Amino acid sequence: MSTVSTKSSLNKKSAAAVDAKSQAGSLQTETQDVPEGVWRISVLAILALGTFLRVYHLTLVPLHHDEGVNGNFLVKLVRDGAYQYDPANYHGPTLYYFSAFWPWVLKIFLGTAARETYGLNTVTIRLVPALFGIATIGLILVLRKHIGTVATLSAALLLALSPGAVYLSRYYIHETLFVFFTLGIVVALIRCYSERNPFYLLFAAVSAALMFATKETAIISAIVLALALGITLVYRRLFKSAAARTKTKRKQQPTEGLGAYINELGGPVNSSVWLLLALIIFAAVNIVFYSSFFSNYPKGVYDALRTFDFWSKTGKEAHVHPIATYARWLVQQESPLLFLAILGAIATVFRPKRSVALFCALWAFGLIAAYSLVPYKTPWLTLNFLAPLAITAGYGLQSLYEADHRQWRLPAVVLFLALSVNLYQTIDLNFVNFDNDDTYYVYVYAHTKRDTTELVNQIDKIARRTNQGSTGITIMSPDYWPLPWYFRNYSRVGYYGRLTQTTEPIVIASETQRAEVEASLGPEYQLVPSPNGTETYGLRPGVDLLLYVRRGL
Repeated sequence: MSTVSTKSSLNKKSAAAVDAKSQAGSLQTETQDVPEGVWRISVLAILALGTFLRVYHLTLVPLHHDEGVNGNFLVKLVRDGAYQYDPANYHGPTLYYFSAFWPWVLKIFLGTAARETYGLNTVTIRLVPALFGIATIGLILVLRKHIGTVATLSAALLLALSPGAVYLSRYYIHETLFVFFTLGIVVALIRCYSERNPFYLLFAAVSAALMFATKETAIISAIVLALALGITLVYRRLFKSAAARTKTKRKQQPTEGLGAYINELGGPVNSSVWLLLALIIFAAVNIVFYSSFFSNYPKGVYDALRTFDFWSKTGKEAHVHPIATYARWLVQQESPLLFLAILGAIATVFRPKRSVALFCALWAFGLIAAYSLVPYKTPWLTLNFLAPLAITAGYGLQSLYEADHRQWRLPAVVLFLALSVNLYQTIDLNFVNFDNDDTYYVYVYAHTKRDTTELVNQIDKIARRTNQGSTGITIMSPDYWPLPWYFRNYSRVGYYGRLTQTTEPIVIASETQRAEVEASLGPEYQLVPSPNGTETYGLRPGVDLLLYVRRGL
């Protein structure tokens, strides 16, 4: 009996075991920049801090105009089961379906009353983007073995304390979900490559599908990610890292080359099957969401393709700002993150030691460049930059640490100063000046004033004296969002946007309509001033509302 095949098999297994042990030793050396206990405690502390900042007092800030519109879509979806994607306005369906899950569960188990009380309120809807914001921090922590422990902890902490990341994670808009899904693609593909496990390709496909089902700007992110990957591969081939030049380190690296990688995944046929399955999943997820779970098929799918034409025109017409606007906004409210990211980008370009760090630097600054070239600019789009900027900034601190481990005080001091600035700006923006329209607070963009909360409270107080829910409200002001969200449980609300005859007990008008409204209403109605001492309630910059109530109420 021949023993050649047996010996060959044993030799391969032995070699594989040695290689696995070698890689494990390499991983332990690279990731244990700090003791494992410190790592675990740090992770828990960062997640706890990020969670607290994102979920504390979610009702403090009144809903933005766009939040009110999104909330209106959600109310219709939850109560009537009706949602159809509109390519001309708004964004993708994922935000609404993820938000509808909890009210639907409550409706099934506890009935309609519980659904209205616990399922459709400001806390529960804002909790959705807040949780995705927390999960984004968690995804960064997964990158430990690829960018280093110091880089990972620093990046996660910088994002956890970012003024913009906190502010927009407390916003009921699509952006936080979009950023999570984008980072999900990156993390899944990194794991697919590093672990030689094609199953992660399916996770990447789901993330990519959800990214496209969240916002039409997915096409920009997809192009930038592809370019960043291509440049990283070329740059890596031209400039080998110092670690990869030694014979010992080469043995610890995964086999180079696309052909070798495909072979490790099981060969061309097996790899093609996985890729085809990923494409099918990508298409299926998009079809399910855009067709409103097949209730709007095929129109919803067709509209999803039409959206790029609509938004290419919108990008040139609305919210137009100069090309350097994003750079200026980042300097004003995210300067520690930006400057540390520049340091990290320089470090990884001149010493491309870790491909993931180089890719993230290209991703971050590529996105900034791409969005800057588009005339349409809003502060919430800045959130797309913050995650890759945080990773690149973390790598900048990792580079300082690796330059001389004995001089750990320098990166520690730099990180402490950066976090101190971030913490101050985060508290100031999110809990003090959340509606301050001063140009310094770039994230406060045409935001609803806190007076709106007082207006809603006054109306709720009046309604409780009569019959809450059935109290009639006439809104004559042409500007009224996000009031439809706050009045979602009132059955008699008319949104006229102009002067109209009414007998309802409560009337809301614009300051610009005062003379006409008072002449029309006559002495039967009285003006209810704001508790802050003024006659008007500020809705947002340039828009002031008046509250009239029938005398006797």
